[in-house]
Amino acid sequence: MFVPYASRAHEKMQEVLMDPSASGPEVHYYMIRGGSAKRNVTILEAGTVGGEYIKTYGHYHIGNLDETYTFVHGEGVVLQQKLVDMGNPGVVEEFKAIVVKAGDSSYMPPGFGHLMVNTGSTWLVMVDDSPVEGTQDSASMPGHADYEPVKKMQGFAYYVVDRGGKPALMKNTHYAEIQKSDFGGLPVVD
Repeated sequence: MFVPYASRAHEKMQEVLMDPSASGPEVHYYMIRGGSAKRNVTILEAGTVGGEYIKTYGHYHIGNLDETYTFVHGEGVVLQQKLVDMGNPGVVEEFKAIVVKAGDSSYMPPGFGHLMVNTGSTWLVMVDDSPVEGTQDSASMPGHADYEPVKKMQGFAYYVVDRGGKPALMKNTHYAEIQKSDFGGLPVVD
């Protein structure tokens, strides 16, 4: 039976948090998966966990899959990164931070991992055109997504953190090298 609702609990998100021991909401985000016919809706809670803004888990697409996210409510940051070699997730060929708000769209090109971050005081709501359907973990869908490199590195190359009520980037020290970066106008802090 097709069940379109899924969620990402705090327990699962601890794998990719800057501070895995920090307390957070029971659920970080909610997903309604309608697949390519109906589209997918993701809703992120507002707030921080250990100083890091609430985010999606993040994943890399397998194969030549691309995706577009349209933001319909709130404000946030899209993180994208491309690895030099998927077998060595510690070396990033390219990292991008893209500030978004309601009305914006963001394209996820093939080969780039991506995650969304809610930097606002309300829900961040987005619609995407991914083919994912149902409650099964999309990592198990052939040709769709790989979550393991993100888990292995405890997140992306940078975390989006709260500095005086504004988003900033903090380097994830698990990464050995980041060859090219576009911080999207966000400051980088220690």
